[in-house]
Amino acid sequence: MRARLEALSAGLEEMGCEALLVLAPSAEDTDLAPFLPGPAHIGECFLVLPRGGEPRLGFLTLMEREEAAGTGLALLTPDDLDISKLSSEMPEAGPFLARVWGKALELCGIAPGRVALAGHGPAGVIQGACSLLASHGWTWVPGNSLVFASRKRKEAPELAGIREAAGGACEAMRAVAALLASASHDGPGSELYLKGEPLTVARVRSEVARVFFQRGLEQPRGSILAPAEEGAVPHNSGTPGRVLRAGESFVVDLYPRGRLFADCTRTFCVGEPPEALARGHALVRAAVEEVHRRSVPGTRGWDLQEAVCGMFGEAGFPTPISEPGTTRGYVHNLGHGVGFDLHEFPTFKKASGGEGVLRAGDVFTIEPGLYEPEQGWGVRLEDLVHLGPDGLESLTPLPYDLDPRAYL
Repeated sequence: MRARLEALSAGLEEMGCEALLVLAPSAEDTDLAPFLPGPAHIGECFLVLPRGGEPRLGFLTLMEREEAAGTGLALLTPDDLDISKLSSEMPEAGPFLARVWGKALELCGIAPGRVALAGHGPAGVIQGACSLLASHGWTWVPGNSLVFASRKRKEAPELAGIREAAGGACEAMRAVAALLASASHDGPGSELYLKGEPLTVARVRSEVARVFFQRGLEQPRGSILAPAEEGAVPHNSGTPGRVLRAGESFVVDLYPRGRLFADCTRTFCVGEPPEALARGHALVRAAVEEVHRRSVPGTRGWDLQEAVCGMFGEAGFPTPISEPGTTRGYVHNLGHGVGFDLHEFPTFKKASGGEGVLRAGDVFTIEPGLYEPEQGWGVRLEDLVHLGPDGLESLTPLPYDLDPRAYL
C-alpha cells in the first residue's frame, strides 16, 4: 500500500493537484477498494488523499461506524462532517454532498484549489455538487486514470484474492469438462445427451453457477458458454436452450469475482473435431505457448500482439493489423490486466505509456483466438498469469485440449 500511495502522490504532484477525492456508492467501488485491506460493508462513502499525506475515509451513516473502523484508515465520521445537520438543511443531494465534500477537504487541511476526482456515482448529482464547489474556488480534474495506473501492480493480499477466484474458475472449468465427458451421442453432428436429457447451454451454465456458489464467488459480468456458430462471435454468451452437439467447438469463458476478478477460457469438442477446428486450435495453443515464453518484465503488450498477429497471418488468417475491423480470423487484442475490474492495466493495445509495459507484480490474461463465423466454429484459450519474481506463473493451470476427458 505504501508504494501505491507514493505513486499516487507523485501523480498528483505531476498533475498540479493538492489531493485526490474518490467518490463511491459503496466500499466495493473499484476506485476505492484498492485503498482498503479487505471487504467492508459500507454504503455511500468517499476517500480523501492529500498529496504526500495519508488517506482518510469518509462515511455518511453512523450505523456503519464499526465497519469503517475495521478498515484501519483514518476516518471522517458523520459527526465530523455534520451529516445530521446538513441533511436536515439540504434535502437535495447535490448541495448536500457539496457541503460534505467541502467540509471533508477542509478537515484534511486542503484549501480550495486543484483536486483530482475519481470513483463512480450518479453523474448529474456529482456534476451539480462539483459546480457548487467550483464557485468557491475548487478546480476539478479527472483522476480515474491515476487510480487505475496505481493498481497495475498487485499487492500480496490482492494477488491472494485473484488466486481464490482463479481457483474457482478452474474448478468450474473441470466441472464443465466432466459434464461433457459424461455425455453420450450418436456421432458427428448429433446432439449430446446426459442421463437421457439433451445437454443444453443452460444445463452447463447451472453447473458453473453451482461451483461458484459453493466457492462464494459471483458472476457480475456473466459468463460465456458459446457453441459452434455462437462461439464464432467472441462476445456471444450462448443461447440457454441451445443443445450441444458432437464435433462442434464449445467456447467456455469464465470470469468470476470474489473480492477481485479472475478470467479463464478453454474450448472443448466432444468427439472427433473437424480438420479446420483442430488446425485452428493447434495454432491458438502455439500462440499461447509463445506468449508465455516472451512475457518478461519490460516487454510491451503491443509487441506480443504483433507477434501473435504475425503467427496467425502466416497461417492465412486475417488479423487486426492486416485487416482492421475483421470479423473472422483473429479479431481482438491479446489480453488485459485483471484485478478489481475485469479489465485493468497492463494493456495489449498500442499504448505509449507504462500501462502497456509488463512489469513484475502484473496480473494479466493471455487469450489469443481464431473465429470462423461462416464455418461455424471459434477457438479461444485464455490463461490468467502473474508476472512474479521467478518469472511467469499461470494462475489457471488447466490443460489446453479440445477433448474434455483430458481435464478429468
